[in-house]
Amino acid sequence: MGTLSKRKGVRDGGERDVEAVLDELYTTPPADFVARREELAAAAKAAGHADDARRIHASRRPTLAAWAANLLLRSQPKESQQFLELGQALREAYRTLDATGITELSEQRRRIVAALSRQTAQLAREAGHRLSDPVQQDVESTLRAVLTDPDAADRWAGGRLEGALTPPSDFPGTAPPTGAPQKPRRETAPEPSARTQAKARTRAKDDLAERRHQREERLDHARGAAEEAAHRLRAAGTEQADAEAAWQGARDRHAQAQQQMSAAEQQLQQAREELQRADREQQEAEERSHAAADAHARAQHEAREAEQEVKRLTAHSR
Repeated sequence: MGTLSKRKGVRDGGERDVEAVLDELYTTPPADFVARREELAAAAKAAGHADDARRIHASRRPTLAAWAANLLLRSQPKESQQFLELGQALREAYRTLDATGITELSEQRRRIVAALSRQTAQLAREAGHRLSDPVQQDVESTLRAVLTDPDAADRWAGGRLEGALTPPSDFPGTAPPTGAPQKPRRETAPEPSARTQAKARTRAKDDLAERRHQREERLDHARGAAEEAAHRLRAAGTEQADAEAAWQGARDRHAQAQQQMSAAEQQLQQAREELQRADREQQEAEERSHAAADAHARAQHEAREAEQEVKRLTAHSR
């Protein structure tokens, strides 16, 4: 109970298993859910899996908060498994803790839920969806339900929530407060002897001491689990912040490279236009050069003919 399910991703022959298909579908943003569902159902039907196609087609689009919770489960499987285990430990601890211990664990639980809720919002932003305050509250409600309700934990561990979960108003399994009034019982047996009463008191003290010892052990275990979970969440948050900063830097460098590429492309276009103009000017110059050479050749020919005519006329005049 309360553990992440492990499913096959392919069928025999390489076809995708319907469970893996549904897992993918429920991490699809709600705006794209219906189109993706119909696409996957059609693919299953075309592959000859009519039952799978019906299952896929029967899937209901999740709310934005439910989608974000599914995304957290699939994107952070290790942290999600630890969160589920923490919820199981906390529920066990709550069964035997006194009011002081419950108050302390409740505060730790609120801190862990708030940290994981922020991580969920960050994952949603990276997927292109910013969560509004009401949606963020639904995410926190779901996470609180996972910690306090084993049925809610199992539903979230399935990774296919359709709506936000609501935690129970009373924490399940909480023992009644010590010293609560008991219903009077009718005495039917004779009054025990002083020795018997003394043994009973000693046994009751031993039992009380043992219960207190067990409560302290559970409280220490729950505190340790909560602190470890909080530490892991802080570490994950730091790692996520570093990754986001690196992503932002890479995006800035990408934008700068795009600008440089655009400038280079513009310069290349200008150079091409310059080359085309130079080619045209060179061609025109070659044509003018050829025309000038032809004119020069004709002039030379005409000059020789004129010279020969002069010589001929001079010879006749003698």
